[in-house]
Amino acid sequence: MSEKTENPSNSLDMLKWLIVVVLLGGLIAANTYYQEVSVLYRALAAVALVVIAGFIASSTVKGSTFINFAKESRTEVRKVVWPTRQEATQTTMIVLAATAFVSLMLWGLDGVIVWFVSLVTGIGA
Repeated sequence: MSEKTENPSNSLDMLKWLIVVVLLGGLIAANTYYQEVSVLYRALAAVALVVIAGFIASSTVKGSTFINFAKESRTEVRKVVWPTRQEATQTTMIVLAATAFVSLMLWGLDGVIVWFVSLVTGIGA
């Protein structure tokens, strides 16, 4: 039998996620309800509520895992050696030339197959 261990912070995390959902849902409802209020004030309130919801979400286990993942991803992106403009242009031209060559080969092969099928079946194409 497997025992399921209950994480003490799990219920607190669920409460935090509930608060986040209520905040964001309330934001949507308030934005719809207060349409006569200036867009600037609604946008400032929206940014403030999203930041608050973000802080609450980042204090959960899944939120902190996501923050760590984002930091590690940023570190990995900095390690990438990006091509120069000249390398990118040359590679693009090679891909375009190869695509044109293969498309012409397939067009020619299609023409030969159509000719052969019309020869065998007697149906003029």
